[in-house]
Amino acid sequence: MGDPQQFSAEGGCTCRTVRFSMRRAPLIVHCCHCRWCQRETGSAFVLNALVESSHLVLLSGSPEFVSIPSNSGKGQKVARCPVCRVALWSHYGALGEVLSFVRTGTLDDPDRFAPDVHIYTESKQPWVVIPSGARAFSQYYKSGEVWSTESLARRQALLR
Repeated sequence: MGDPQQFSAEGGCTCRTVRFSMRRAPLIVHCCHCRWCQRETGSAFVLNALVESSHLVLLSGSPEFVSIPSNSGKGQKVARCPVCRVALWSHYGALGEVLSFVRTGTLDDPDRFAPDVHIYTESKQPWVVIPSGARAFSQYYKSGEVWSTESLARRQALLR
């Protein structure tokens, strides 16, 4: 992951009202194929780069947070542009607002963030082909078995 001071990835909504910078490399990038994500995005999956919220810096605008239900029952808060309504990132109920799930498609250079893991593949669209050798799980996984040592340490720091 390298020196956190050297990392930057900017992004924003379609109308450019809300702009942000991710100032640390993601802990992990999820490609989620669950039906909830399919419904919320109107697509076959969502790509989320998980990063500490303290390293997500708002550059302009002010997102509106919309609370929506989630499969876990704990809900999530989605940060949306108040003008064009694009979903920029979300906070899931379990960790509150300390961790942000940044929608990689909102980043200026989304190609930098290929998925580290595919989750909930049991409900993926049948025409989606997961690359050979990719880490994939029918549902979720145990973080200790998938995340890097550095990412696990960063997550542990959030839980203190």
